[in-house]
Amino acid sequence: MYTQGQAVMNRSFFPCQDTPAVKAPYSANVKVPEGYTAVMSASERTFGKKANLKGQTDNYYFSLSQHVPSYLVALAVGDLVAADISPRSCVWAEPCMLEAAKAEFKEDVEKFLSAGERLFGPYEWVRYDLLIMPPSFPFGGMENPCLTFVTPCIIAGDRSLTDVVIHEISHSWFGNLVTNANWSEFWLNEGFTMFAQRRIMEKLYGRPAMCLEATTGQALLRQHMTNAGMDHPLNKLRVVIEPGVDPDDTYNETPYEKGFAFVCYLQSLVGDVEKFDNFLKAYVDRFKFKSIVAEDLFDFYFEYFPHLKGNDVTEREGYEFSTWLNTPGWPPYLPDLSDGRVLMDPPEALARSITEKDAENWDDLDSWTVYQVLHFLDTLVERDDLSAMLVSRLGSKYPQISNSKNCEIRLRWCKLVIKYDVHSTFPDVSLFLEVQGKQKYTLPVYRALMKGSEGAKRTALQVFADTQDKLHVSVRNYVKEILGITN
Repeated sequence: MYTQGQAVMNRSFFPCQDTPAVKAPYSANVKVPEGYTAVMSASERTFGKKANLKGQTDNYYFSLSQHVPSYLVALAVGDLVAADISPRSCVWAEPCMLEAAKAEFKEDVEKFLSAGERLFGPYEWVRYDLLIMPPSFPFGGMENPCLTFVTPCIIAGDRSLTDVVIHEISHSWFGNLVTNANWSEFWLNEGFTMFAQRRIMEKLYGRPAMCLEATTGQALLRQHMTNAGMDHPLNKLRVVIEPGVDPDDTYNETPYEKGFAFVCYLQSLVGDVEKFDNFLKAYVDRFKFKSIVAEDLFDFYFEYFPHLKGNDVTEREGYEFSTWLNTPGWPPYLPDLSDGRVLMDPPEALARSITEKDAENWDDLDSWTVYQVLHFLDTLVERDDLSAMLVSRLGSKYPQISNSKNCEIRLRWCKLVIKYDVHSTFPDVSLFLEVQGKQKYTLPVYRALMKGSEGAKRTALQVFADTQDKLHVSVRNYVKEILGITN
């Protein structure tokens, strides 16, 4: 059993003012059946008699003294065991997953935390533990303080998807410490977190690797805006949420990637990225444990950089801050990611060579990183001149793609084979939808199937009939909308 509070679902968990504008400490007593373990987003945890609960031994006591919005209160109960992965971190999982999870994260979590502290200031939450969720968990991660919930999809066996953990760790400063005051300002949480994630990646893995990862993010934003329409109102940074609208229904790539682009624009006005790092450290210190709107950020930005205030940077034609916030569509500014060309050029060259004429001369990709493979597949998905036979031949040539267990690769491969109606691979598409329920993967695959052939549509309806009871209720409802199921 687990809870998921963001955005406004914790009102069904406990009585609360379910708005990120309100922050408070919390404590909880949790009684569980014998043989089960409870964990919460709390820094203090005691069990049984030590919890001072009338001598009962099946109770847990949790406490978090830091002030948090209600959506960050989280509880999970199950057959859970833990293994230490650093002096201030452990990983929780079901017994069958523990060793794989420990191996995936033990080399990296403390390194990520320390890099974040150097860039953005002290880590205020005492513990940083991870909980490996069931496959039905709808998100890559949820940044619950002291206990990040993560999808098992990131346990790839080669530590290639641990950047998800960098993202959730970055929320320790941006989102958990400094929080959007309402869900119209969600980009304040996610845009700054994407920037922080990529600054940590740049420090640890170098600028080319960071630029390549950011390029895959731009590809996701482009695909989203193409599907939704550039002028869709949800492609604004500041989304107007009408009364009665669930903020979760506004969730898309925009606050992440367009928000990242805006933060990069703010950094470009400063010029020196390290000066901007220092600004972010001061920003966190000024607003920690508070909830803010964009105007609070802008006021502090010009207080910190007074020389910019007199230059009318908020009103530069085409780059007006009001345009950034309130106009849908593609970001007016994109960061320079050309340092990633050394890693991007080989995938793009191979993607150009995927033709019938050059089929015998396709290069090997054994030396590529996972993100190079993703960039290769993203480039292919954007093409419109392939054929089912050519894509099938591609799968035979590169079994490390067509048979991959890496969910990011599988997502892109599914999109490609659906687009070109490679019927022989549809069982693999069905299997991908059966073994995980992550929203980021599940919804795009269903959308692709429903835009495809009659066989693709039949596959979508059949796999949903078989798996709907396994999906998180919110994901299930979104899939129903895609499939046109009204009941």
